[in-house]
Amino acid sequence: MQKLDKLFLCHPTCTTCKKARAFLDAAGLAYTERDIRHNKPSAAELRAWHKASGLPLRRFFNTSGALYRELGLSAKLPSMSEDEQIALLSLDGMLVRRPILVHDGGVLVGFSQAAWEEALITS
Repeated sequence: MQKLDKLFLCHPTCTTCKKARAFLDAAGLAYTERDIRHNKPSAAELRAWHKASGLPLRRFFNTSGALYRELGLSAKLPSMSEDEQIALLSLDGMLVRRPILVHDGGVLVGFSQAAWEEALITS
C-alpha cells in the first residue's frame, strides 16, 4: 500500500474516531495517526486547516466536550476574534472537534461516512 499524505487526528477512545479509523482501514487508505490529547494542533496548523477546510472556525470546536462547557465558550466565542479562537483551540486538544483528517484534497472535521467517501474515494 502506498503511503499517502493523510494525517488522522483523534482521541483513541472516542467512539466517532473509532468509526472513522475503521472506515479508513476498510477503504485501505494509509494515514498517520496523531493523538490530539498528547500532540495538540499548533495555532499555525489550525489556521492552515481552517483555511483548507472551507468551514466556519466554530466547526473546529468540540462543543459537546466538558472543557467547552466549563469555559462557557458558547457565550464567549461570538465576541472572540479569529486569532483569539485559534489561540484557544491550540491550548488544549480536547477543545478541538475530532476526528480531523488532513489530506491532499483538504481537511475533514468530524466524521460523516458519506462526506468522507465523497472526499476520499469517489473524488
